[in-house]
Amino acid sequence: MRILRGLGSALGAMLAGAALAAPDAPMQERLAPCIGCHGAGTSETEGVPSLGGQLPDYVVTQLFQFREKQREAPPMNDVAAGFSDDDLRAYADAVATLPLPSRSGLPADPALTERGQALVAKHQCNSCHGADLAGRDAIPRIRAQREDYLAKALTGYKSNSRPGYDPAMNEVAQGLSEAEIKDLAAYVSRL
Repeated sequence: MRILRGLGSALGAMLAGAALAAPDAPMQERLAPCIGCHGAGTSETEGVPSLGGQLPDYVVTQLFQFREKQREAPPMNDVAAGFSDDDLRAYADAVATLPLPSRSGLPADPALTERGQALVAKHQCNSCHGADLAGRDAIPRIRAQREDYLAKALTGYKSNSRPGYDPAMNEVAQGLSEAEIKDLAAYVSRL
């Protein structure tokens, strides 16, 4: 319950901040509400992805999908609703300057590492996300992303409740078991 209250407060702050930041305000001021939830590189908010290290083309695509309601993710749909195409690019370029996410905690144990590496190879994750899973072009960085967020995203792709801008992730996720989703999320988050 405490997490829900904290998330509610963070989301409220983000919405209020996004609404209050003037369109002609400096980008750092406009980006502050985003950082409030997503962190300045690394998200500390359960279920909310880290934005650090994401490439501008990926961020533009996601903001566009939120704006056009092609991807439902409250409160992001409301935040992006008033963004112009220029706003999408400006936010994406600003997000790209955030520091890479960092992970605190224990590294993956050898058994998890072995299972994770096997799953990455089997499902060819690095063919799109890059050899080090740091993303490329409009493909997201998944390396060092929040474990809970990765598991949620993979589960959403598997159930088709989360559409991608192309069906590749939905297709790949169909072959994943719950245990494999858990292992992939745990492994990739620890890279």
